[in-house]
Amino acid sequence: MSEVITIIAIVIALAIAVILILAAMKSDTFRVVRTASISAPSEKLFALISDFHQWRSWSPWENRDPDLKRSYSGTERGKGAIYAWDGNKNVGSGRMEILEASPSQVVIKLDFLKPFEAHNQAEFTLTPQAGATSVTWTMHGPAPFMSKVMQVFMNMDKMIGKDFEAGLANLQKVARQ
Repeated sequence: MSEVITIIAIVIALAIAVILILAAMKSDTFRVVRTASISAPSEKLFALISDFHQWRSWSPWENRDPDLKRSYSGTERGKGAIYAWDGNKNVGSGRMEILEASPSQVVIKLDFLKPFEAHNQAEFTLTPQAGATSVTWTMHGPAPFMSKVMQVFMNMDKMIGKDFEAGLANLQKVARQ
């Protein structure tokens, strides 16, 4: 019986070691990028992105908690605008602040507080095209060791990327209204 317990302990220790080694091999940073061509002028899209009050109409996370608590501070829109949220396990809590806002780019400091703490940056790049606007949504930041351990089991690009794709599709719908 003790041999079986020893073998089980060795297998568990090896599995943990493999997970930790795989995590250590992951990048110290992450980056998620999605781009969509949206049939709307860049000025209209800039107005939807640079005003956190407008995010309720297109953000993929806004409807995941019907009791989401939101607060706005700083400037009304553009540089200095701040949006904080506190919600259920589907949205957690955090804060965003627009650091830069020009017709071609909006840069946002993104601080998650729950369910885990993370400090990232989101960027929206708007490039006018013939009759449309190319919108690139990027999020990047550090990947602490615990984040790298989680990445052994889940693909962050796919997980967050699908939300970005949904958000860009929503932005397309709202911009057409």
